[in-house]
Amino acid sequence: MHALHLIDPSDNVAVALRQLEPGETVSSNDSSPDSLIVRELIPSGHKVALRAIAAGNAVVKYGWPIGRARCDIEPGSLVHSQNLSTQLTGLNEYEYQPDAPFRAGISSPPHSLTFMGYRRRNGRVGTRNEIWVVTTVGCVSRTAERIARLGSERFAGRVDGVHALTHPFGCSQLGDDLEHTRKLLASLIVHPNAGGVLVVGLGCESNQLSKLLAEVGDYDSERIRSFSAQASDDEIEEGLAALQALVAIVECDEREPCPLAALTIGLKCGGSDGFSGITANPLVGRVADQVCAAGGTPILTEIPEVFGAEQLLMRRSVDAGVFADVVSVVNRFKQYFLDHGQPIYENPSPGNIAGGITTLEEKSLGAVQKGGHAPVSQVLLYGERARKPGLALLEAPGNDAVSSTALVAAGATILLFTTGRGTPLGFPVPTLKIASNSALAQKKPRWIDFDAGPVLAGTNLEQAASQLMQLILDTASGKPARNELNDEREIAIWKTGVTL
Repeated sequence: MHALHLIDPSDNVAVALRQLEPGETVSSNDSSPDSLIVRELIPSGHKVALRAIAAGNAVVKYGWPIGRARCDIEPGSLVHSQNLSTQLTGLNEYEYQPDAPFRAGISSPPHSLTFMGYRRRNGRVGTRNEIWVVTTVGCVSRTAERIARLGSERFAGRVDGVHALTHPFGCSQLGDDLEHTRKLLASLIVHPNAGGVLVVGLGCESNQLSKLLAEVGDYDSERIRSFSAQASDDEIEEGLAALQALVAIVECDEREPCPLAALTIGLKCGGSDGFSGITANPLVGRVADQVCAAGGTPILTEIPEVFGAEQLLMRRSVDAGVFADVVSVVNRFKQYFLDHGQPIYENPSPGNIAGGITTLEEKSLGAVQKGGHAPVSQVLLYGERARKPGLALLEAPGNDAVSSTALVAAGATILLFTTGRGTPLGFPVPTLKIASNSALAQKKPRWIDFDAGPVLAGTNLEQAASQLMQLILDTASGKPARNELNDEREIAIWKTGVTL
């Protein structure tokens, strides 16, 4: 087995597939007969220089610059924070230069691919038939949790679950900050994985129940019930009575065969390492391409984690209008950092760095692999719901909990969450954890749903993508994900304003 992995023929660095010792002679996976003498200890997942890189010259990985050399770098040397720095600074001007749709490696899925889903009255399809208890404000979070817990006990087995979605916001917020909270909650309330929803308000909060329901828009009043705790003699009993009425409706819903086109998947990475951009992320990208080809909707987010790779997405915009939307959301997010006196490159995280990722450009180029090669069909603002099929780019920060919640609110009925370091975190929809390396999958089997590590050992990406697709279809049809088995589900709202 080769000790180095070369991602693109134009790269001047490769990734160590195992720890490399000083003086060792190694070769890469490309067809070149040249070998390399290792000059110093290279940890697994980290970068090694394939040839001399002069100070100030670009370090290239994925076929794109990931930064510039701080000093002269000799072949066989470790390339990391001590000798590589970012090139990112501030806002950029972009020109629309569309690529011809690049579909190399994109194969249309068999027409027979289906899953057993719940088709809702509005045409959307859920992968679960749960009842969600959503709060307008943090003050009634414990109330909602008690109602959901008692409801789970009382109505066990009649629906897929009763779960409280709580948060600390909804009061002491102003302007856009309050609007973000309201819009996100409204989108969760009409999520297709919830056959029924109980909205619990307090009564005096900024996020008034009436305004929240108005933001929801047209909805089925039989399946969405609500009340304010201050107006109730016994809020627990009123909540349980509402749940009983909802259960009587929801338990009649049945799964039915649904095409892959009915699937909306959220694409997310967290705790990435040096292998994420080689195994798990491109693997998810293959699945995203197949979902797109079938007429479904993959959603990519974490806008700060496309900085340095944004032009790849801009070139794939279906038209000039979508291109302008991508430019707007990227530069607006950069301005958000600058307005708070922060550099736009304050990333990767300590865990990413320990795993071999050095600059934000490198992290971004690996992260966007999750979006495959399909054209970008739409840009969604925070809290918005996907409007049409095709790859969507969603406005949200890189924070795992905030961005994953935004993906769910946008309509994702399953999340594909790639990770090289591991996390138990889960969200209101099945959250499939995909390990970038087999060591993590073996160490944390209670967290990990799928091991992408065999790709490093030569497993064909197409074969691995087929296996992952089958897991997705099984999960969409009712097989519990690890986060569901571990009862790991939460929401987090992006707070951008002042608190009164």
